[in-house]
Amino acid sequence: MKLLQQTIEKIEGLDQEMVVKARARVDSLIKPPKSLGKLEGLAIQLAGITGKLYPEIDQKAVIVMAGDHGVYEEGVTSNPQEVTFAQTLNFAKGLTGVCVIGKVTGAKIVAVDVGIKGEIPSDAGVIIKKIKNGTDNMAKGPAMTREEAIKSIEVGIEIAHEEINKGVNLLGTGEMGICNTTPSTAILSVLKNCDPLEITGRGAGLGTGGIEHKAAVIRKAIEINKPDCKDGIDVLAKIGGLEIGGMAGVMLAAAANRIPVVIDGYISTISALIAARIEPKAKEYFITSHASLEPGGKIASELLGIEPMLHMDMCLGEGSGAALAFPIIEAACSMMKNMPTFEDVGMEI
Repeated sequence: MKLLQQTIEKIEGLDQEMVVKARARVDSLIKPPKSLGKLEGLAIQLAGITGKLYPEIDQKAVIVMAGDHGVYEEGVTSNPQEVTFAQTLNFAKGLTGVCVIGKVTGAKIVAVDVGIKGEIPSDAGVIIKKIKNGTDNMAKGPAMTREEAIKSIEVGIEIAHEEINKGVNLLGTGEMGICNTTPSTAILSVLKNCDPLEITGRGAGLGTGGIEHKAAVIRKAIEINKPDCKDGIDVLAKIGGLEIGGMAGVMLAAAANRIPVVIDGYISTISALIAARIEPKAKEYFITSHASLEPGGKIASELLGIEPMLHMDMCLGEGSGAALAFPIIEAACSMMKNMPTFEDVGMEI
């Protein structure tokens, strides 16, 4: 809890003086007003985050948190749980979706075992920060203890700090965990105060009971555990996931270190909601990448209050959407640094 508390205490709002300067520069660039749309707002946000009129984004990393879920035993997915283990090894080999997309901008992919069922080999290229072998079955009791939930957040903080200390100045969040749309939807149901059936989707593959069964399992988990919607850690502990906590930690650490952090799709957005519930100011450092095809994705983004940049009908997870958004963020930086103002080129407006 000490690391989490120290991180929260370091989080401040954006540099408002730099925001004003950045807005003035954007408005004076050689283009019609607002003609570069969301790129302009992104450039201003980056200036406010970094405190620099010309933000530099030259070292990028997507931190992929991996963990399993006890609720798997309720038959909410058709995919074997062993896929979490196998796919996590593939991150280290550079074979997954986020890996090949990340290559476009030279992004580093950092795979972390925060709670996989089974033992990842120590030489596999995966960072081992295992808290437990998957969460407990939330349909029968809390997914984890409050202490374990805090520890999962602190794992994310630790890994983010390690990457920032290596020079990383743009972070992305990703995850791997078979059936993790189930705890994600449970969290959203609690925070939105809606029935699970309204927001439950297929995930990577439905179990034989279909949407109705998956929603019923989520409803049961909420009724049994009674998470406090005002306490993000309580919600995470009772109906969440270790990788969800890990990503929230990455986001909080990014905010504490004035580093922009790119949120991936549905599950990452749920982590962002948890992080923002823990410390609302952290949200100012979030950049949402894409609108997930999951039914709860749009609602989660609306609840977070940040509109995603991309609409690509993606729902892979892994941080794939975050990696896809990296070039847009670099373009915003290039606009600020390399595009002249009307005054620079001697034009009157």
